[in-house]
Amino acid sequence: MKNYKKVLLQPGESKEVSFTITLDDLKFYISDLKYDWEPSEFVVQIGTNSQDVEQATSNWMK
Repeated sequence: MKNYKKVLLQPGESKEVSFTITLDDLKFYISDLKYDWEPSEFVVQIGTNSQDVEQATSNWMK
């Protein structure tokens, strides 16, 4: 989990939240110990718990 922010709401309250995912957010140490990202399909999941989740998929290619 990277660059997350907790949003607290009162009962019945709603709020629009937006964020940007950059290539730096996708980086990790790959097999040759280089800090980089790999082309892949990435799935972003957002929800209040593991049973109530919405998701979006994006393909990132080099």
